[in-house]
Amino acid sequence: MTEGLSRRRVGTPREVTSEADALHLSTSAPGSPSFNRTNSAEETKTDKQPLLTLMEETLLLGLKDQEGYLSFWNDSLSYVLRGCMLMELAFRRRIRITKDAFTGMTNISERPIEVISVRPTGEVLLDEALRVIKGSETRRTVASWMDLLSGETWNIAKAGYQLKQVRERLAKGLVDKGILRTEKRNFLFFDMATHPVQDPRAKDEVITRVFDTLNLPRTAATPTRGAGRAGSSPGSMSDFTRHTIGHGIGGQAGKLKLAPITNPRFYKNEEHSRFALLRRVSLIAAACAGSVLENPMIHMDMEARDRAVSRAEDLMDVYGHWPFKRDSPLFTTEIDSGEPGDLMVEEVVASVIYVLRKMDRLI
Repeated sequence: MTEGLSRRRVGTPREVTSEADALHLSTSAPGSPSFNRTNSAEETKTDKQPLLTLMEETLLLGLKDQEGYLSFWNDSLSYVLRGCMLMELAFRRRIRITKDAFTGMTNISERPIEVISVRPTGEVLLDEALRVIKGSETRRTVASWMDLLSGETWNIAKAGYQLKQVRERLAKGLVDKGILRTEKRNFLFFDMATHPVQDPRAKDEVITRVFDTLNLPRTAATPTRGAGRAGSSPGSMSDFTRHTIGHGIGGQAGKLKLAPITNPRFYKNEEHSRFALLRRVSLIAAACAGSVLENPMIHMDMEARDRAVSRAEDLMDVYGHWPFKRDSPLFTTEIDSGEPGDLMVEEVVASVIYVLRKMDRLI
């Protein structure tokens, strides 16, 4: 492994400090709704986070199971991972889109983001990104922060904002979680650390959630995973060579629907998570923009893959727009609660997905 990398913190983040509480109060505009929620007895939805972050899910989709590395030709994933960080910080209620007198007259992509809580997340990369955003004297938009955090800027004076070795650090975090393992592989004249999949259940659950959202049958979700395991026959994928979209969880109509995974290990009680469906849509957007969406569909025919990618782009169009396009068949009220605290999260997610849709123009 690369020397000097920080090990991710495990365990429950420490309690909110008085400094964090003071920051929260000072950054909230007078008269604006409180970002904290008081849970009632009837409320079943929670903000409990899954064991995998959006960055880790996206990385797993792009990772070669046995070889343990990403495609050398993928030059967009690094930028996408920075967008995943911003969405993850929003899901954890650390940042929001700034509110001002001109909020209703400006596009959400042109409005800056602000830190509303510096409480540690328990993830080193997220905490580092939070410190960078909080330490900036200038409030910037989502697109600007994605540029700065990924190093996609010609301004040398802003190089200090860049988060370095993100892919390697994410892989190291997955090693700490027992999902990947570390190996050394020789590439011509140098050795490189690789991270093959050790616990395939994590990637299986991620792929299942991707297929559910794309309305693909779950039976098609894991044949490529099983082919690489001990005891699998080379012909075990023959029954999965052709699949068509429209026969998955959403049925023929292709409605967006949350279906819990049977006996999950990394997404327990996902159906009770407040942003479960929005998280899935965010994963699809990141995977599509990061050119890793088709990796788990490599065993399927070209037509099915094209239709799945088309559905992913449609989802990005519906949820990369603020407010969400309610008149679309892909919109569901399960995503948009309409509550002020939740709207703050949805605004950041919509803004990031908007940027991912326009990524070709930014990179």
